Parts: sequence; structure tokens; C-alpha cells
Amino acid sequence: MPLMSASPASSPEAPGLTGRTAVVTGAAGGIGRACSLRLAAAGARVRAVDMDAEGLADLVAFAEGTVEAYALDLTDLDAAERAAEGADILVNNAGIQLVRPIEDFPPEVFSRVLTVMLEAPFRLVRGALPGMYERGWGRIVNISSVHGLIASPYKSAYVAAKHGLEGLSKVAALEGAPHGVTSNCVSPGYVRTPLVERQITDQAAAHGISPERVVSEVLLADAAVKRLVEPEEVAEAVAYLCGPHSSFITGASLSMDGGWTAH
Repeated sequence: MPLMSASPASSPEAPGLTGRTAVVTGAAGGIGRACSLRLAAAGARVRAVDMDAEGLADLVAFAEGTVEAYALDLTDLDAAERAAEGADILVNNAGIQLVRPIEDFPPEVFSRVLTVMLEAPFRLVRGALPGMYERGWGRIVNISSVHGLIASPYKSAYVAAKHGLEGLSKVAALEGAPHGVTSNCVSPGYVRTPLVERQITDQAAAHGISPERVVSEVLLADAAVKRLVEPEEVAEAVAYLCGPHSSFITGASLSMDGGWTAH
């Protein structure tokens, strides 16, 4: 389908992350893969968490020794908490999506979405904070969404989870500040990822229109910038929030929505 595309210019490596350990969830593809590679390029040792073992293997091979694979289903909440132990940087990115009207939304899927996208981040933060507090430094970056700030029809579970993640992030910011820990959200619009590609198909079925019309009339209808966000753009925002020039930024939500929420 015809979409405007942008190739973000490469930027110099962010200083200040050498020797830091970063945990990134949903790391096998999309935003998580981009964040893993960006933080590794900045000097961090990256623990890449995902249930997609094949995708993790590809990431590790591509990263040439700077990324460690950590295969995990985040619905195992105890294991999720253990996975974050020792992290200096935590990027909560993993997500799932189903587009259905509330009356047709399967309750078990609603529960799974909230487990993966809200309860697991809570457990990961819980696992990471003691070490961060002990070292007097930490960076939590939660990959939220424009849907953490506003709502759209047919996405009850996703919107509920992202709104909850925004709140969790702010609480972590308030509690973490005396210990040198910041907590922020990055809230992009539609990012060019497999998750969004699947949404296009689901939205087409929900609205009874073609995938091309979903992109132009649904996904990008309220955005001033008429293109998808690239995963590398999100990764640059994450790297900035983990770097040395962002220590006064906490409890914030950085919108990357092409002007959607400017309405």
C-alpha cells in the first residue's frame, strides 16, 4: 500500500551508557529490536527479552556480541520479575493487540493483554528497582502509545493497558526520584511494525473497508504528519531518555504522534 516513508538520519552514539545493563522486552522485532540495537551501540549490555526465540537469535547474530537473548513469556510474572534483576535501564516494550468491539472482545484476551502490557511491566519494574536504588542510578522507559493518552474504538484492552502504563510510569517516577531513577513514557502513533500491519487487517474487517483506506482514513486520519513512525525514531527517543542530558526529565510522556494529540 502507498505510504510516505522517512529514513531517519543516523546519529552519533549517545554517551554515558558504557557499562550499563539494559533490559528490553519485546526485543525480537519492531521497536524492541531497534531499541536493543540503539542501546547496544551506545555501550550498554543488552538483555533482549522475548518469547520469539528465532527472532532473538537473529537479533543476537546481527548485534555481534552486544546483545544477550533471554527467551521468556511475560505471562510468567515471577520469571519476568527475575529477568529485570540487575538492570540499570529497563525498556518495557512488549505488546499485543486485538481489534474488536467491546461486546465481542474475548475476556480471556482482555486479561492476557493487561497481563503482558501492564502487570508484567509492574513486575519488571519491581525486579529492577532494588538494584537501581542500590546503585543510585536507573532509567525506566515505558513504550506507551498515543492510545495511552487518548482512546480509539475497538481497542478496549490495549487502551486500558496503555493508560495504566502511563500511570504506573508516573508513580515509579515519584518513588524513584530520591534514588536517582527516572521513569518516562514514549508515546508514538502508529509505528511501522508487524503489530501495526496486523492491526490494519483487523481494522479493515472491523470497519468493512480496504486495508488502504484503513491507513489513510483510520490510522492516519488525525495525524498532521501523514506517515508511519519508524522504529528507529522511537529508539532515538529512548536513547535520549537514558542518556546524560535527560536526568531532569521524569514522570513525562514524550508524544511521537505526528500532531495527533495537538487537536
